[in-house]
Amino acid sequence: MTHVLPVKVYYEDTDMGGVVYYANYLKFIERARSEIVEELGVDQNVLKTDGYVFVVTRVVADYLAPAKLGDRLDVKTTHKATSPLRWVFDQTVWRGDQCLFKADVTAVCMTNEGRPVRLPAELRAQLA
Repeated sequence: MTHVLPVKVYYEDTDMGGVVYYANYLKFIERARSEIVEELGVDQNVLKTDGYVFVVTRVVADYLAPAKLGDRLDVKTTHKATSPLRWVFDQTVWRGDQCLFKADVTAVCMTNEGRPVRLPAELRAQLA
C-alpha cells in the first residue's frame, strides 16, 4: 500500500534562497504518515483516548536534490514492516519523476505515560 500526499511549496517552507528548508521535509513526511494512518481507518484521537500514541524513534534521511518555492511535490509513503511494537515506513518526496528526498522512519507505539506497548490488535490485523 502506497499513499501519495500532494504538497505545494510555499514561501514559509523555504530559506532565503527559495529552497525548501531541510527540516520541512520532516513536516511533509509527518503529514503523509498521519494520512496513511487515517486511510487505514485509525483515528489517532481515539487511540490517544484509549491510552496509545505513536512516537517516531528513528529517521534515516537522504536529501538528494532541492525543492524550490512553487514546486508541486508528491510525498509517497509505503508501509514497510511491523513488529509488535514498531511500525516502519519508507517515505519519498518527488517532483515529477525526480526523487528529492527519501527516508526510512520507525514509529513506536507507546502509552500516554511513555512506555512502549504492543500495537493495538485491530491495527496489527489490518497491517498483516
